[in-house]
Amino acid sequence: MSRTDSLPSVRRTRRGSRAAGAMLARGEPMLWLTGGGLAVCLAMIVGLLALVLYQGGATFWPQPVQRFALSDGDAILGEQTRSETYAPGPEAFADLAPEAAAAARRHVDEAGGETRRRLVRTGNFELTNEHFRWVSDPVLQPDGVSRPPWALVCERLTWGRFYGMLEAFLIDGEIVTGNPAEAWDRYREIHPEVRGRWERRRHLEDHDIGRINRRLEAARLAVRGAELESGPQSPAAGERRRELQAMRQEAEAAIDRIRAEIDGLDAVNERYALRLRTVDGTARDIPLAQIVRAYPANRLGFFDKLGIYLSRWWEFLSADPREANSEGGVFPAIFGTVVMTLVMAILVVPFGVLTALYLREYAKAGPVVSAVRISINNLAGVPSIVFGVFGLGFFCYIVGGAMDQTWFAANLPNPTFGTGGVLWASLTLALLTLPVVIVSTEEALSAVPNSMREGSYACGASKWQTIRRIVLPRAMPGIMTGAILAMARGAGEVAPLMLVGAVKLAPELPVDGIFPFVHAERSFMHLGFHIYDLGFQSQNSEAAKPMVFTTTLLLITIITLLNVVAIRLRTHLRRKFASAQF
Repeated sequence: MSRTDSLPSVRRTRRGSRAAGAMLARGEPMLWLTGGGLAVCLAMIVGLLALVLYQGGATFWPQPVQRFALSDGDAILGEQTRSETYAPGPEAFADLAPEAAAAARRHVDEAGGETRRRLVRTGNFELTNEHFRWVSDPVLQPDGVSRPPWALVCERLTWGRFYGMLEAFLIDGEIVTGNPAEAWDRYREIHPEVRGRWERRRHLEDHDIGRINRRLEAARLAVRGAELESGPQSPAAGERRRELQAMRQEAEAAIDRIRAEIDGLDAVNERYALRLRTVDGTARDIPLAQIVRAYPANRLGFFDKLGIYLSRWWEFLSADPREANSEGGVFPAIFGTVVMTLVMAILVVPFGVLTALYLREYAKAGPVVSAVRISINNLAGVPSIVFGVFGLGFFCYIVGGAMDQTWFAANLPNPTFGTGGVLWASLTLALLTLPVVIVSTEEALSAVPNSMREGSYACGASKWQTIRRIVLPRAMPGIMTGAILAMARGAGEVAPLMLVGAVKLAPELPVDGIFPFVHAERSFMHLGFHIYDLGFQSQNSEAAKPMVFTTTLLLITIITLLNVVAIRLRTHLRRKFASAQF
């Protein structure tokens, strides 16, 4: 090929190179790259939130109750929770009769080696020792799935759900009506009264008897304190013992009266029961006092289902958990999460801001300041469980143990502050999130123009007056950003809390109406720890799985609400000091 023949291709190559260089100069490839990265991140976040919202929001919607007639003559009654396609192995139908097993294998072969199976929530744990059961299509009779019109779902205080056909309403063990419709009407009429008496009974046990026991414990500790301070034979100790004896007599009389009232409430509630017949023909009488909620699942209209859905949500937000946290509500966990997060924010923000102020406004650059900044940055990368171990060793055992020896010696050997509690959990998470507040506050302080400082000095203001009136107000939006990030991280941490205060069940809240009203030494429930407990410690994992999504949705919502409040405050400050935006 001649030199002249190759010139057009050379020109095209150079022209293409110039075009590519022009695109790179204009930054168009980076525009597509950064935009694509943003799209991927948004898709991941939206997908995760959509999954949690769908799974959590649909948890409490009532499902129909179905009867599955099996080819061996057995039957199952319950709610279908999910279905899947699978390839059954040779042993899948070993428990069936030979003819039924052969028919099931033919069904699978005709379907190409795969078939569908359904996970059915069967309940009735005290009778069957199982909460769920898989049902494969090959083991079903033709048209073996039906919806009995009077199949009833009973959500109970103990033993979980009960499924059966409504048969009769009983008073004092005698059948009042054997018609399902009339029995259901009687139930709807009487059950609210029964629940009201049950609530009264629980209030008497938890509050009235609990208050008496707390007074007795306080009197006992007063005796112990007087013995430690003045000696067992001292007049002060003797006086405290006489007061304790008198209080015990009064307490016994008061508890007897409360017990009599409780027995009366129980006697009235025990009169009423529903008789349900299980799918295998067993009759079971369910006391109305044990029923939290019951409904004929296959006779519900849309608004009936909506009422049950909202009722379940209200119970979830306002009630205590039951059945190993797999049912009931999470109000103690909500309360503990919010209190711990707010206390943590109150502790971490002042210390973080003061530290950043000193490093930025007062400290001179040098090796010591550089070492401090490096340490702060390294602290942000320490695993959270390390903070939990430190909090347990330092706050609980050293500081809390010293407090017990000094002020709560009468309580020993039972620790007061020498064990996990909401105060130590808040301090531990404050240490965990401290680097976030320090770094964000330093950045906010550095964003305030030096000309404002110099103008303040020119007007005769001192350094502290300049910081307080000029620098801090204009850096406040950045400081609030650090507080928002700290709250978001602290509210979602679980590992440290397992060591310094979060528990599976805390019957007493850290804040209540009992003097001194705020009990910083008490253990507490936390939504993050509740999710861990449901996901990995529950004996009924299938029943707990929907609660995991629901609790996750609730935790995300609470963190969002806390952040929205902080963001609104930050926006207000930015509008007030528009010149400090950065």
